[in-house]
Amino acid sequence: MTILVTGGAGFIGSHTCKALALAGFAPVVFDNLSTGFRHNVKWGPLVVGDLGDARALSQVFAGHRIEGVLHFAASAYVGVSVAQPLEYYRNNVATTLTLLEVMREHGFPTLVFSSSCATYGTPVEVPIPVTHAQKPINPYGWTKLMGERMILDACHAHGLRAAILRYFNAAGADPEGDLREEHDPETHLLPLAIDAALGTRGALQVFGDDYPTPDGTCIRDYIHVSDLAALHVHALQRLRAGAPTFIRNLGTGQGHSVKEVLEAVGKATGTPVPHEIRARREGDPAALTAIPDPETAARLRFADLSRLVATAVAGRRPAP
Repeated sequence: MTILVTGGAGFIGSHTCKALALAGFAPVVFDNLSTGFRHNVKWGPLVVGDLGDARALSQVFAGHRIEGVLHFAASAYVGVSVAQPLEYYRNNVATTLTLLEVMREHGFPTLVFSSSCATYGTPVEVPIPVTHAQKPINPYGWTKLMGERMILDACHAHGLRAAILRYFNAAGADPEGDLREEHDPETHLLPLAIDAALGTRGALQVFGDDYPTPDGTCIRDYIHVSDLAALHVHALQRLRAGAPTFIRNLGTGQGHSVKEVLEAVGKATGTPVPHEIRARREGDPAALTAIPDPETAARLRFADLSRLVATAVAGRRPAP
């Protein structure tokens, strides 16, 4: 069964391609390589193209007989979305519309959509249930919510069946060493902290230590990228088995503060993480954790923070 993976050269997409291949699927990656990496594509062909190009996308559907779609491709930096909102609406919303139109032309294979907890905005209830009101506070969150709305409307009007998966904080790296976390520029806490501890980057900047949390730093729900990948495959399998459209939070339900993450990195590397306290960033909630459904929670293999951090450290140590 051939599965189209948009953005499959990126962090989560590439890990999911490996999980797809291990489950017996044949992933085909469609990526413009603007933020993904060619060397991440190891489990199937890479088609370099822009998701806004309907003709090129249609050729992929016809040439590979696509039977399912995992849609990861998106711009995903919150701060940049505030500075360049129109680019984000084009890259995230317009391209999703193009994808849905091409899918409709080719009989609407099932779809798994990469959404985000950013659609909730500033939560009024923590941990956050999947039924929480969605009130984004930045353009990135709005683009993900618009993507969800288009998909749900297509499900209602045209018979599409989809899984909408709202991530919390993806982290870690492939435990077998085939892939690692890499972004350009790097903005994620865990790789920045590891690089600082290993001396390949300067001191980590911690934004705020005066939040109403036990140690004053922000609390987030970190889910291992390999668990995310496996949950995508499971969502696809459920849809293929006839399940109706569904929405899930993808998190562990456990919150860890920035200081707790730094302590875990220090233990894993054997070196304390050099860091500097800075003022809070505007729009950073004190805590964001999920209420995952029981089926999701039961499938997590790396919910323990120390295991997650260990895989991330192994992926970032310089080669001997």
